[in-house]
Amino acid sequence: MLRSDFHFDLPPDLIAQRPAPDRDGARLLLVDAQTGSLSHRAIRDLPDLVPAHSICVPNDVRVRHARLFLRRAGGGAGEALLLRSHGAGVFEALVRPGARLKPGATAAVIDPVSMAELARIHVLAVLPEGLRTVRVHVDHGLDWDEIDRIGRLPLPPYIEHLADAEDETRYQTVFAAREGEAVAAPTAGLHFTPDLILALRARGCGWHPVRLHVGLGTFRPMTAERLEDHAMHEERFEIPKETAAILEPVLLDRSRPVLCVGTTSLRTLDGAWTGASLLREGATRLFITPGYKLRTADHLLTNFHLPETTLFVLVSALLGLDLARAAYTEAIKERYRFFSYGDAMLILNARPLLA
Repeated sequence: MLRSDFHFDLPPDLIAQRPAPDRDGARLLLVDAQTGSLSHRAIRDLPDLVPAHSICVPNDVRVRHARLFLRRAGGGAGEALLLRSHGAGVFEALVRPGARLKPGATAAVIDPVSMAELARIHVLAVLPEGLRTVRVHVDHGLDWDEIDRIGRLPLPPYIEHLADAEDETRYQTVFAAREGEAVAAPTAGLHFTPDLILALRARGCGWHPVRLHVGLGTFRPMTAERLEDHAMHEERFEIPKETAAILEPVLLDRSRPVLCVGTTSLRTLDGAWTGASLLREGATRLFITPGYKLRTADHLLTNFHLPETTLFVLVSALLGLDLARAAYTEAIKERYRFFSYGDAMLILNARPLLA
């Protein structure tokens, strides 16, 4: 299939720039992949819509302040997006302008408002896929906690404001762990409140997180025209032993439905499932495309995604391209809000499981 098969026209004013006033105040498009039915609900309805006794699997990764604003040696501006720590202040990073930040280059890390210098960054080496190895020199330590002090939340490029106090709260899930090094939020999880999770538990649903360190693999645009030519960036995952202990027997005997809260949880489970057990940690480049036979989840909660992206391709794999297009056409007609701060879709009875 071609990237252009997954194009649709999206009015720019439907791209949510701010979250809904309440986390659970978003709208919800309910799609049954088996029957093709579409209906309009709300996130607050989830306890009535998720099958009783489902196992809910969210991604509890924390988004780090991984966006660093730079002042290059000649005075020009730059940025670094830190993706993975190698310890001792060394990180894999996406930098720009890449042509000016070659090995040996140094720059100041600055506050984008006051322009005060906060740290120094040194480019060490060029990596595949346009990445760099960099060293960040700071005064108070070399771990993610210190990066959180000097950096900004890396809001997606379609959100047009610099991360502020509201984003500090709303671009993290209420269940985010202290650990993690994600550069984007697992956005389906942003809708949940403690009360909503309690309501799901009252229905007999379990809440068992996994952790995918969301990097470029999930959100990098496709540039190849053929899907099979697109190379996913590797993303690391971890599955707590408590989650594996609950899920492994269920995945073997299908005794309870599994709801993935977000595409990152879905990719983690399918990437970690060996057919007999779940890997406790590892890395995945899994690209779920039409024809892929989903192996773990029965249902998926997900936000609305950009055209011609791996995430819309994933939704099309679960629904079939025709139904995915119909669902998005309905969402646009009804003026649902799109992307990270937008509304959501609950996909029931993901079609590949029925094949």
